[in-house]
Amino acid sequence: MNNTPETEALPPSLRLLKWLVMVLTATMIVGVITVVGLLVTRMPKLAPMAMPDRLALPEGVRPAAVTMGQGFIAVVTDDDRILIFGRDGTIWQEVEVIPRAHTGAQPVQP
Repeated sequence: MNNTPETEALPPSLRLLKWLVMVLTATMIVGVITVVGLLVTRMPKLAPMAMPDRLALPEGVRPAAVTMGQGFIAVVTDDDRILIFGRDGTIWQEVEVIPRAHTGAQPVQP
């Protein structure tokens, strides 16, 4: 005697839904693999940025932020200046930042 229950077939609407879910899952897996592959192969190969051993800041100046660009290093100081250094640590340029009053006024257009 066979005691296993007989399996009933799914209604046609549920069979269609089951196949749609499987196709959607396969499509999403292929899409994620494609996006990851494109990101890995198309990302530029970034060379590690070489930092100088020391940046000679003027006396009494403390850095507030540092950023690196193509061939230069910019240091924002706590006295509202931006100091531009070369990759060798020598200062190239100094830019004074004039703080704008926080009154909601629009900036002046040149």
